[in-house]
Amino acid sequence: MNDRQWVELLQILDGQVRDPLPCGFLVDGPWVTGLNGIDLMDYFVDQQVWLEANLAAAARYPEIFWLPGFWAEYGMISNPPSFGAKCIWQENGFPTCAAVLGDYDQIDGLAQPNVRSDGLLPLIVRRLERARDAMETSGHRVRFATAHGPLTIGSYLMDHTNFFLGMREAPDAIHRLLDKVTRFIIEWLCYQKERFPSIDGLLVLDDLLGFVGDRDFQVFALPRMRQIFSAVDCSVRFLHNDANGLITARYLERMNVNLFNFSFEHDIHEIRQLAGDGVTLMGNVPPRDVLGRGTADDVRQDVRRLVDSLADKRRVILSAGGFTPPQFTDDKIRAFRAAAERSTR
Repeated sequence: MNDRQWVELLQILDGQVRDPLPCGFLVDGPWVTGLNGIDLMDYFVDQQVWLEANLAAAARYPEIFWLPGFWAEYGMISNPPSFGAKCIWQENGFPTCAAVLGDYDQIDGLAQPNVRSDGLLPLIVRRLERARDAMETSGHRVRFATAHGPLTIGSYLMDHTNFFLGMREAPDAIHRLLDKVTRFIIEWLCYQKERFPSIDGLLVLDDLLGFVGDRDFQVFALPRMRQIFSAVDCSVRFLHNDANGLITARYLERMNVNLFNFSFEHDIHEIRQLAGDGVTLMGNVPPRDVLGRGTADDVRQDVRRLVDSLADKRRVILSAGGFTPPQFTDDKIRAFRAAAERSTR
């Protein structure tokens, strides 16, 4: 994001209404590569391909927030390999990783990662360092420190079924695992801020928050998410959870979150009622069925319905209700923006 966009984002979070309503999208490798017609593996391993693809996307649509912007990520393998998880590079898909914990008794032996040296974290930092001059020459800066959330990382280290069973069968062990993971996340976010002083935003992605009930959310998730979002002094505290988000929405302010990207399956007015007036909501056009599989006219109609339904247009960023699909192409992007230009009055 450039300086103008960053100021606009802060104004939106502060409650100022923008006319036209702002559009912003959470984008990662599949969308950036789809837009540029390049191979996902090349995007991950080739510094110049990654940089040029992100510069092109930012320049092509300067009126849109692409968040977090110039994201040096490797999908789900960005964080768990720091704990020793094996990376699995799929030929025609996003990379994933294998669990490292076969039993709850192994949690205490899991080494605490060094965020300066372990896993793929040094590659993430170096990519941004090598791109910094080109980014700043084009008017952009590294704005966000990013990490997956504690439930997501914990469930990949243990495997999802055993992780959730452990909340009932071995809650003390799951607490110890989540404490290690939370410490890792905080240290990683702080290290990013240390290396890139231009960072003034946190992005934490945790869909697994939507897999637990209210009691387990309060016990296992809430205190750790509050720790994470309070660990670094940042103006933008952005949470992505496009699984079930009704419970998450109730606790956003207590987690110190002020920007929330949520599932299209939830009505934006219900999320507003649960979240309160102080959180900026980013959503909630269906990403797959409308932005991905729909036509430009489908996109236009859905965005217009959303805009027309908003009596209060403060703290709203029109977006996908989740990640932006690769099939969200030029004609649909322009249709989305045109529909958003309906008056905010």
